[in-house]
Amino acid sequence: MRIIKLEIMRLAMPFETGREVSKQAGGDVYNAASPELSKMESLLVTLTTDTGLTGWGESFGHLINPVTFSALKDSVGRFFMGKQVPTTKQELVTLMDQAKYAFHAFGCGGPVMYALSGIDIALWDLLAKQAGKPLYQYLGGNRSVIGGYASLVRYEDKVEQHVKRALADGFTEIKLHEIEVPYIQAARDALPVDGKLMVDVNCPWTLEQTENLAPQLRTLNLTWLEEPLFPPNDLKKLAKLREQGIPIAAGENIDGVQGIEAHLMTQSVDILQPSVAKIGGISAMLATFELAKQYNIKVVPHCFYYGAGLLATAHLISLLDESVKVELPYIQWSTHLFPEMKIGPVFNLPDKPGLGFEPDIEVLQNHLIAYVNLEI
Repeated sequence: MRIIKLEIMRLAMPFETGREVSKQAGGDVYNAASPELSKMESLLVTLTTDTGLTGWGESFGHLINPVTFSALKDSVGRFFMGKQVPTTKQELVTLMDQAKYAFHAFGCGGPVMYALSGIDIALWDLLAKQAGKPLYQYLGGNRSVIGGYASLVRYEDKVEQHVKRALADGFTEIKLHEIEVPYIQAARDALPVDGKLMVDVNCPWTLEQTENLAPQLRTLNLTWLEEPLFPPNDLKKLAKLREQGIPIAAGENIDGVQGIEAHLMTQSVDILQPSVAKIGGISAMLATFELAKQYNIKVVPHCFYYGAGLLATAHLISLLDESVKVELPYIQWSTHLFPEMKIGPVFNLPDKPGLGFEPDIEVLQNHLIAYVNLEI
């Protein structure tokens, strides 16, 4: 069984957040939590075999998707055309190792790795479909229902009302994207005493700035503080920040599995947050899980996706401790690409072979902004 077709689909779906969309000069439009955005992009890939079987994947990119799209179209995707479809886990890992070696000169992260991640996810979808099992079962998981936590966009002075809205929807764990302590405090005040609060600040501070904020942050009883420092890979400074007694989470911007190991060896994090569509796909996530066990570090995957990457993350979380929940972008979609895209505190994995990702083709086509079909 060989790969004979690769489809690359870039789409943008409108969403509402309950805040006014603002266009500010010099605004941070590259951050998915920015108030300037009213659509979220996804970059989907499919691999089709000569037997007609199709596997779905998702590559990271959001607003850098045009670059990842080009990487898939012009080089990465072509590497896989005509290749034999793996029939075992080891064959799949070996094929991906060959691909990573072929493209190693272009870096261990960024759009090339994002492209490889999407391909890897699609290959695992194919592998589980060949076995006739949902992916979580094929990987050795035994729970089809996992919890979800609400990942809010940035609301600033409106954060309290949206935290309460998430609570009313049944969420007990909330993640913010606020970077001002008064707004984080307002969110904490809106939560019950036992409500969990995480904060992703997206790398805005120096070590000195974060240390100065530490006394205030410690009073907020954060489950974790995510990616506080820039640059995000300054592991020596990240490790020093842990001395402040605030649980530190990082991993979304790690360069492959070797970046995971570097974080673990330097003891720079309390919680690892690899991202399946960025780090190298499911293969890299499984390797991360094994490394984390050796160092006794908790893994809580990052997931600001709504396509095949969301489902891949959910399947992987079924292998982890039941306290680990899937990150769900707490936004209101104009329509749903697939049934599991609906946001709620309980996430049900599809009981179908593979990922179970079955997008509504009409919805997909209506939101398509770029498409390429490679065939042999």
